[in-house]
Amino acid sequence: MGQTLNIGERIELVPMDNHCDGISVALYSHNGAAGDGYLVHTYSRHRSAQERVGFLQKAMRVLGGLEEGEDHLLRFSCGHDHEQGIKRIFLEACKLSSVDELHAKPLHVLDKKSGLTVQADCNGAGVYRVTAHGEGNDADRRINLIAGGLLKLGQMVEVEGHLDTIAFPCSQNHDAMIGLLLVRSPNVRAALREQEMTASRGVLAAPSQQ
Repeated sequence: MGQTLNIGERIELVPMDNHCDGISVALYSHNGAAGDGYLVHTYSRHRSAQERVGFLQKAMRVLGGLEEGEDHLLRFSCGHDHEQGIKRIFLEACKLSSVDELHAKPLHVLDKKSGLTVQADCNGAGVYRVTAHGEGNDADRRINLIAGGLLKLGQMVEVEGHLDTIAFPCSQNHDAMIGLLLVRSPNVRAALREQEMTASRGVLAAPSQQ
């Protein structure tokens, strides 16, 4: 008899987890008792599979500032789904293998192309302004590019009249998620391409379907 689980809709997939003998792991959007949430799941029967799933759930809580309810679903405290952002949080969590690597990213990053330190300053109510510091080149263009990267990676919205300022539509601060996305925002095209390629490399299937 096939294995059927009501785990929701799959929204992201890592077909081969290099930190757990190449098992497939996926992120699901699921409606639980406390509302919509997210679940990391694998059908693998590898002896370390469930331990790995537990690690990924913990990593996502730290990297993305998520909360885990009694139903084991991950949620943002604001109650919004932030689906694009959580996909990136999941992919970044899957790159880690040790609890020593679990820490929230700072709200600044060195932009290697310009030599500037780029920072995302929170103005409250989910609004972030990108600034740059140090000796470097083409600051305004890099600031606007990185702000645009955050806009796409986090499904944020533009603040009218300010190319360097973006906001979360939920009007809540998400510092941990911004810190994580800030690392990828200088090269947003590569980040989105990685996401597309990862999802297209395979499917997650129950053991009876493999």
